[in-house]
Amino acid sequence: MAPRVAPPMRVLPLALAAAIFSGVTAIFIYLSGISSYGSARLSEADLEALAALQGSFSKCVDANGLGLKAVSGKDYCRVVIQYPSDTVSNWTDPNTGEVEGLSFEFNLCEAVASWEQVRNSTTVLTKEYIGALPNGWEEYAWRRINKGVLLNNCQNRTLCMEKLSLVLPETSPYVPRQFGRCAVVGNSGDLLKTKFGDEIDSYDVVFRENGAPIQNYTEYVGTKSTFRLLNRGSAKALDKVVELDVAETKQEVLIVKTTIHDIMNKMIRELPITNPVYLMLGTSSSFGSSAKGTGLKALEFALSICDSVDMYGFTVDPGYKEWTRYFSEARKGHTPLHGRAYYQMMECLGLLKIHSPMRGDPGRVVKWLPSKDIIEASRVASERLLRRPGAGSDNPLRTCTRIRKREKGKAPNRSGLRDAAMKHLEYMKGATRYPLDRRAGGGYLCMINDR
Repeated sequence: MAPRVAPPMRVLPLALAAAIFSGVTAIFIYLSGISSYGSARLSEADLEALAALQGSFSKCVDANGLGLKAVSGKDYCRVVIQYPSDTVSNWTDPNTGEVEGLSFEFNLCEAVASWEQVRNSTTVLTKEYIGALPNGWEEYAWRRINKGVLLNNCQNRTLCMEKLSLVLPETSPYVPRQFGRCAVVGNSGDLLKTKFGDEIDSYDVVFRENGAPIQNYTEYVGTKSTFRLLNRGSAKALDKVVELDVAETKQEVLIVKTTIHDIMNKMIRELPITNPVYLMLGTSSSFGSSAKGTGLKALEFALSICDSVDMYGFTVDPGYKEWTRYFSEARKGHTPLHGRAYYQMMECLGLLKIHSPMRGDPGRVVKWLPSKDIIEASRVASERLLRRPGAGSDNPLRTCTRIRKREKGKAPNRSGLRDAAMKHLEYMKGATRYPLDRRAGGGYLCMINDR
């Protein structure tokens, strides 16, 4: 018997129902996107910008993520990055015993707004910064000193200053966009699969991490090293880290991302360490546990002082089986799948470019990358949505504040230092970039607002 065919008159109601459903869905997304963030008022142009960012971002991840897929979340800001269902997850949370999942939600509005702040911020701790904070020496400085509790919250300011003096410049030695093309080199064993050495050496500035050696691995990791980010363990072995500097001048800049230590202070005072040593200020907001550790801090620091950032030696290709280092045996790491997804998010927001064994072509073009106009418009919308101070302004210090907490309704305590920073920016527009050995004073004093 022939199959029954729906009467022609039913087609119109079905089409109408589909149209109504699509309209209701769009309205729901609109309402949920607004209600998720309280009473923020966004224009149609703002909403269009966020929708355009979400659409371009999803296409970018699909085209460049080597199997990763991005789908829209529950509002204009959220996306979910998914791994193929046959991906083998090997990392287990030591606290819960749970195996790492295959999908991760990200907030593009938070990412665009926060990383824009990083790109206009000082990320080296200075005396100027501590002095500008309300009760900075009493409430903040002692936290950056090992065994700070024994210093009685820096009530003995002289003693605290003495401990910090070796790593605390008066003003920031590095300012936003001071350097051009920068390469951040991680420690992944993937570096041994492709000889990136000459390519890495072609950058203006190269960042390395912890105890990663150069000698015996130059064809894979290059020879140039401008900055080295150090965690707690590496800082306690500063004398060994200095030996990694292959240059005769020993001018590799050491950026310590943790508290300082009496051991480290003693080494700086008693050993012939000529390398500049600074404490990283970093941001006061966390970018989550997705890519925590020295790698993300190195990228953060690079983004705060470079025009463009490329990353090498991070585990960002499919087929992860174990955490590896190019110079030592396999070791336990943290959230590798989450980290890979986070770095892919950074690439598809135009923050960096990924280089890896499966992306070895130096001329690789990141497909479907959101345009600068889309990024800028979505940045403005995101700042408004998140109610950041100075949202939508063209002022490079628009969303920055040095005041961690302030009373509701009161304007931040704006000092003349910001005016100096603005004048410095105008000077930078007409000047050539500073070489490393010229210390640029009057840098930005911004930090992510804690709200």
